[in-house]
Amino acid sequence: MTHFLLAATSTPSEQSFSREAGRETAMAKDILGEAGLHFDELNKLRVLDPEVTQQTIELKEECKDFVDKIGQFQKIVGGLIELVDQLAKEAENEKMKAIGARNLLKSIAKQREAQQQQLQALIAEKKMQLERYRVEYEALCKVEAEQNEFIDQFIFQK
Repeated sequence: MTHFLLAATSTPSEQSFSREAGRETAMAKDILGEAGLHFDELNKLRVLDPEVTQQTIELKEECKDFVDKIGQFQKIVGGLIELVDQLAKEAENEKMKAIGARNLLKSIAKQREAQQQQLQALIAEKKMQLERYRVEYEALCKVEAEQNEFIDQFIFQK
């Protein structure tokens, strides 16, 4: 309302001066704008256009958000890498245990095979010894029969 009172109380020459001053200010702003200088909302002289400044601020905030998100992503990926490394170590340990168990089974199988061969050789040796004893027994039985026959002939001759 005070603006209307001022406008009503001002004289026509003051009003034209005010218009001219507004035009001059606009022209000065245009000239400064062409030179790359601008006024901000606080009427401070700036090198960047206020729109560019606002876009720069928004870009800066977006970059900060992006950097924060990248940091979170790196933390997540770091955790995932640690987890995968831990799982790889556990898998490697289990693999080594399995290889050890397999080698142990192979050595046990070889030991059993060697023991079986030893036992088969012992069986063959015992069979040969049995055959010798059988042949010797038969020979002794023959000798006994011959001696008994000789004794019987000797007794009948007397």
